[in-house]
This record gives sequence, C-alpha cells and structure tokens, in this order.
Amino acid sequence: MVDFRVGTGYDVHRFAPNRRLVLGGAEIPFAQGLSGHSDADALIHAVMDALLGAAALGDIGVLFPDSDERYRDADSAGLLRNVVLLLSEKGWRVGNIDAVIIAEKPLLAPYVPRMRENIADICGVGVENVGVKATTEEGLGLAGQGIGANCVCLIHR
Repeated sequence: MVDFRVGTGYDVHRFAPNRRLVLGGAEIPFAQGLSGHSDADALIHAVMDALLGAAALGDIGVLFPDSDERYRDADSAGLLRNVVLLLSEKGWRVGNIDAVIIAEKPLLAPYVPRMRENIADICGVGVENVGVKATTEEGLGLAGQGIGANCVCLIHR
C-alpha cells in the first residue's frame, strides 16, 4: 500500500524596481523584478509550501524566515533543494506538481518549459510530472501589481 499526501501552496509578491524577475528558477527579461527577502521566486515559493504542507512540515516562513539574514537574496531554487532533502529524510518523495502563475505581465509562456525542467530537476522527477501554467486575472486582483502562484502537489512513500 502506498502512503501518499496532497499539499497546496500559494505565494504572491509585488513588482519592485532594480530586481531580477525569477520564476521557477528561470530569469525572465523584464523591467522589474519581485519584491522580497529572497529572490522572490513566487512559483518556487508556492511549490515549497505545497510540498511542506503535504508532509505537515510547516511552511517556508518557518524554515527560511525573512528575519534571518542568511536568506537575504537567497536563491529559491537552492531553498527548494533543501525542502526536497528534508522530505527525503522523512521518507517522502515527490509524485507530481501542478502549478499556475497569475500575472498580467510579462508574457510567461515562452519560459514555462524551462521552469518545468528546473523544478523537475530539483525535485528528482521527470518533467512530465511537473505542470506549470500561466494565466492572467483579466485586469482584476493583485496580479495587476505583481505576480502570484498557486500549487498543488502529491508526495508519497
């Protein structure tokens, strides 16, 4: 019998000048980046929270608090590696990840394949086990001023 769990994650960051825009570990050419203590990769943050939630191991604010200077400008892909290692130590493996990025701008579709590859590589799964989609809120909601991400994942033993 396979023991499995499902987790959800959500993250959002406002746009900020003089920052790189990084989503899913991919740098995206754009006039602004996202504001945050780390590199503010909202997609990877949502993935981490989904994985941690599925394993009942807290959230990224507990593991990597923004009050800790060690995480200032941290590479979120590196933090995801730590989360995957923690899951492995607890006997969990990533089954699949399904995420959506909510952004009015920039156009993200050309970068989605690279995001999927990056997340799959870090999580130790095939790219066919990682779904990433990009959508807008048709001018409504917070995504008009920043970028948000939602994620659902399955982990198993």
